[in-house]
Amino acid sequence: MTPTPYAPSPTTAVPLFSGRTGVRTYHVRTLGCQMNVHDSEHMAGLLEEAGYRRAEEVPQAAARATRAGDGGADVVILNTCSVRENAANRLFGNLGQLAEVKRQRPGMQIAVAGCLAQQMGRGIVERAPWVDVVFGTHNLDMLPALLERARHNAAAAVELEESLKVFPSTLPTRRESVYAAWVSIAVGCNNTCTFCIVPSLRGRQRDRRPGEILAEIEAVAAQGAIEVTLLGQNVNSYGVGFGDRRAFAKLLRASGAVEGIERVRFTSPHPAAFTDDVIEAMASTPTVMPSLHMPLQSGSDTILRAMRRSYRAKRFLGILERVRAAMPEAAISTDIIVGFPGETEEDFQATLNVVEQARFASAFTFEYSPRPGTPAADRDDQIPAEVVKDRYRRLEELVRRMTHEENVKQEGRVVEVLVAQGEGRRDAATARISGRAADNRLVHVALPQGLSATDYAGGAPRPGDMVSARVTHGAPHNLIADSALCGAVSAEALAANEARPAGDRVWYDDGPALFAVRRTRAGDAWEQAQAQARAAPEPDTAPVPIGMPTIRVGAPSAGGRVQG
Repeated sequence: MTPTPYAPSPTTAVPLFSGRTGVRTYHVRTLGCQMNVHDSEHMAGLLEEAGYRRAEEVPQAAARATRAGDGGADVVILNTCSVRENAANRLFGNLGQLAEVKRQRPGMQIAVAGCLAQQMGRGIVERAPWVDVVFGTHNLDMLPALLERARHNAAAAVELEESLKVFPSTLPTRRESVYAAWVSIAVGCNNTCTFCIVPSLRGRQRDRRPGEILAEIEAVAAQGAIEVTLLGQNVNSYGVGFGDRRAFAKLLRASGAVEGIERVRFTSPHPAAFTDDVIEAMASTPTVMPSLHMPLQSGSDTILRAMRRSYRAKRFLGILERVRAAMPEAAISTDIIVGFPGETEEDFQATLNVVEQARFASAFTFEYSPRPGTPAADRDDQIPAEVVKDRYRRLEELVRRMTHEENVKQEGRVVEVLVAQGEGRRDAATARISGRAADNRLVHVALPQGLSATDYAGGAPRPGDMVSARVTHGAPHNLIADSALCGAVSAEALAANEARPAGDRVWYDDGPALFAVRRTRAGDAWEQAQAQARAAPEPDTAPVPIGMPTIRVGAPSAGGRVQG
């Protein structure tokens, strides 16, 4: 069945309004992959179209937030992941904390979404009867209606679909960033990896048409975005559904040509389907960034065969070699699983050998965990937990050493960093700002002496602006660019700096001071969004419906939706 475009119905727009905060508020907590992050943006868009407001933007709601992660909201949505074994334990732990909040907050609703909801369905309500709504990966569009149904019936609303009915990209979207956007090019996966539950929960791959994707990129560019990330479970299989095996390379070139877009990224490809035309498109399109996430999973051909990963270590390393030949500056990251059933010490050593040769810029490493419903979970040669943990420790030590060595090689290089909001947890304490370089490495950039990070009129870069700085230190997981503070530094200052803990130290080098800001229209869009948020009416002065869908005077008709 072909997914249909989203069309809101009058029944999706009947939010229950809270007497305390003036308007029904929501908070979405996202667990899992980038696909879940983007799905959460759709959920937020649907709720705002239905008249809800984000709890963080309503002071009365935000003030009552608790440590349970409820955000102070009337509606809390947990968007779940099922990739790891402890996903269910984590979910029910979170739900247990929210139960007490709900008892103290009349009218509060809890919804569970995502892959674990698709997998467990009504089982979630059976274990946590205080949950109001459960919906899966194929029916995001039903969220507002399910919340209203649960409220009206005073009973849990559980609704799952076996296949996609509405393509998520046609849904309303509340994007987390005005300067960088996720753009889905396909949903689902046709691979049959024996450890992975995702294909059974998200279905077979469905491709969007190129024109629809490019139209969305043009739209987010018009709204101020300068970076887009193309999303799919297996992006380089894009086009198989409509008979064009070179479609992804063509899409990369076309995306990079959209006016206003300065950076194009994508995630994730699959080594078996990764072709040289994609490498050529990356290398020849200036706006496609020199970064590549290429999942290895294992360096053992025996284990790759058992995983049903249709490539071998030699092919994987060959891809990396060709990427680096075309783009010497490319940073390559990966995923690796240790302790897959049947993995011998020889198999594990093969993985270490590939990691040594690959020299990844970063790696996401995982202990294998059996997922019910996958072939690997039924094998009788599971690896003892203590062996898995030992191998994980050894792999982590190697990855940390490799990534540190690769980051040290970046010292002295001038990078252009897209300033981001929330990337650096210690930015305020260290007087730095943070963002991503072209190769997607995280960079912490020192501000010039005396410049506050929020003094935008005085020259501080806004989120969405670009900063050029020189890397002065390569740390294991990030780069530090303190070149703004370099140049004429006194001996006393150098000595005092050396006495500080490493985390509080300025990383000087022998080069001149360098800190150059390029203000962008993305920064303009961010600043405008902040101004609009400050100008928004407080809930107690906003129109407050009394339970019936209404149309605000002067607003265009929206099919019965509440205009908030």
